[in-house]
Amino acid sequence: MTFNKIFILGAGAIGSVIGALLSKKNDVTLVGKEAHVEAIKSKGLLVSSNVNETFRLGADTQIREMPQGTLIFLTTKAYDSEKAVKGISRLLREDTVILVLQNGLGNEQIIKGAVGYKAKVLRGTTNMAAEFFRAGEIKFWEGETTLEQDDSTEEIAAIMNNAGLKASVSNDIKSEIWSKVVVNSVINPLTAMFRVKNCEISAQPLAEVRHQIIRECIQVGNAEGVTFAKDLEREIGEQIMSYSNYSSMCQDIMRGKRTEIDFLNGKIVELGARHHISTPVNETMVHLIKFLEEKRELPRKN
Repeated sequence: MTFNKIFILGAGAIGSVIGALLSKKNDVTLVGKEAHVEAIKSKGLLVSSNVNETFRLGADTQIREMPQGTLIFLTTKAYDSEKAVKGISRLLREDTVILVLQNGLGNEQIIKGAVGYKAKVLRGTTNMAAEFFRAGEIKFWEGETTLEQDDSTEEIAAIMNNAGLKASVSNDIKSEIWSKVVVNSVINPLTAMFRVKNCEISAQPLAEVRHQIIRECIQVGNAEGVTFAKDLEREIGEQIMSYSNYSSMCQDIMRGKRTEIDFLNGKIVELGARHHISTPVNETMVHLIKFLEEKRELPRKN
């Protein structure tokens, strides 16, 4: 199918970068918070990486209409998924495609439950990294985006690649998502607790903690029917050392915001209990992050 319009629903750090690059060759509107939207409207969106570039593209605080052939990149925080989709439910069309591009497990099930048969819901995962400096200013690090196998995703991958975003289609998206979850379950809570860049948690004193988080994730994933690379722990170790950004969870904690811990380590704990697998280290990560959230008196209601 042909996509005539692209919305980035949840234009934070990652969403803004994706939207900015896609806007070079597509009709794109970023949908985000008012301060970010107003900054983009007045000054454009400054994206910094290897080079600095200011993008002039559409921005709004909501989706007001749904043209024929609309593609929606859902990049809200995982806990805001249902609310975000219900807010556009009346506008959805049969030819609308929602690509869920978020951290965590179980996101697409939540969206499908909220959307029903009103639109097609697809899943993807990205290794791109981004930091939200301030309204209208984003920094990012390149990475690959992987999409589930579907008639629509071949075209979506082509659109992304044509815009300079590395994208591919996988016939085993479940394993791709789980591998990303394992990485995030190590990086996010540790960096958030210590307020450090990702590469800093590769320090030797944290080696056993990293190992135990990964081991528990793999056990639970195996019980869920997921097969991991035999050298996954070594791969994760190498990845961590190469990441010079602050994780999304670290950014959330530093800004006093709610985190996605329930969709990462929290989901590992939940699924572990279902399979009678002990996950004490992941459970500890959850409790420590929730302490940091509540220390800032953040609401935990959905």
